[in-house]
Amino acid sequence: MIYELKNLKSRAATAENKQAKVGAGGQANNGRKGSPCIESFKQGETHVLLDTNGPGMVRHIWFTIQPGNIQHMRNIIIRMYWDGQDHPSVEVPLGDFFGIAHGRQRNLVTEYVSMQDGKGFNCWIPMPFKSRARITVENDSGSEVPLFFYQIDFTLGDQVTEDMGYFHAQFRRSNPCPLHEDFVILDGVKGKGVYLGTVLGVRSLFSEGWWGEGEVKFFIDGDSQFPTICGTGTEDYMGSAWGLEEIVTPYQGAPLVDEDNGLYSIYRFHVKDPIYFQEGIKVSVQQIGFGLTEPAKKHFGEEFVNYRAAGIKDTKEMSLVERSDDYCSTAFWFQELPTQPFPPLPDRKQRGSDLLENQSNQEMKRSDI
Repeated sequence: MIYELKNLKSRAATAENKQAKVGAGGQANNGRKGSPCIESFKQGETHVLLDTNGPGMVRHIWFTIQPGNIQHMRNIIIRMYWDGQDHPSVEVPLGDFFGIAHGRQRNLVTEYVSMQDGKGFNCWIPMPFKSRARITVENDSGSEVPLFFYQIDFTLGDQVTEDMGYFHAQFRRSNPCPLHEDFVILDGVKGKGVYLGTVLGVRSLFSEGWWGEGEVKFFIDGDSQFPTICGTGTEDYMGSAWGLEEIVTPYQGAPLVDEDNGLYSIYRFHVKDPIYFQEGIKVSVQQIGFGLTEPAKKHFGEEFVNYRAAGIKDTKEMSLVERSDDYCSTAFWFQELPTQPFPPLPDRKQRGSDLLENQSNQEMKRSDI
């Protein structure tokens, strides 16, 4: 790659150089690695990781904590604020932001986010700002985080034009998602923007059959009953087919497929097929599975509903079935400011409930992460 020589200033905010000052890195312990992290990140504390004036662009974020703590991965909350807006444009748990749901850690390397070897969390999404960028982390878990390492690399002096959108990311969870209702990945977005991608987590609550026949739908610029863009199935949305196996690619994949415990995490980044909207967008996914009809009828009782569909080789014994599972998501997009405030972030209990089930089977050995 050939880099154009630009009149930009490179900076980095770290635990040792919180204000990202010029010539102020590496001073602790006489320059011999004296303060590389936030120590004793206590429950309830919020730390400001970056607070700088613009114009500029956040270009890389790296975090790490001691691995294997599901509650920390789901309950350390990342927030980002652009150009003095009071409410956050990003509000997402640590693990979900870096690409994997359910508080789990796996090797993941994509174009935009990664969990390198399951332990080094990286984000390469460019985040322009005109007047101010502010990034915080809150420890909303039930325990202290002994060590929190971070580095935020950014430039100052970037030309931030009117047609550059501001980065946004939002987390949601519905546990369980009500039967016959589509899970809403994103809604309430007003204005002009472009949808960048999705991290979707599913905890299957009905072990009989396959959960992932639901279509991912994009309602764009006033769509009401039916969407402009509609896929063919949940695993199809992330580029797979005929079920899921663990796979990681630069733009889409499934880093977590745990059939024994019913845990799935998939992602899709619209790098080469961005979804543009001029007035607003809503994204949802259906809760539809495929499997034996009689066990589903027994499980869901009077609320049982099944279908026949073209292309699905169902029989009298097999069919598409409306389900109720545990869904969570992180949506990534860019849009103009000002933005609508997000719905309230699910509280700690709502975010973390049921994720520790069978944790003994989920404990990550060094070889796994």
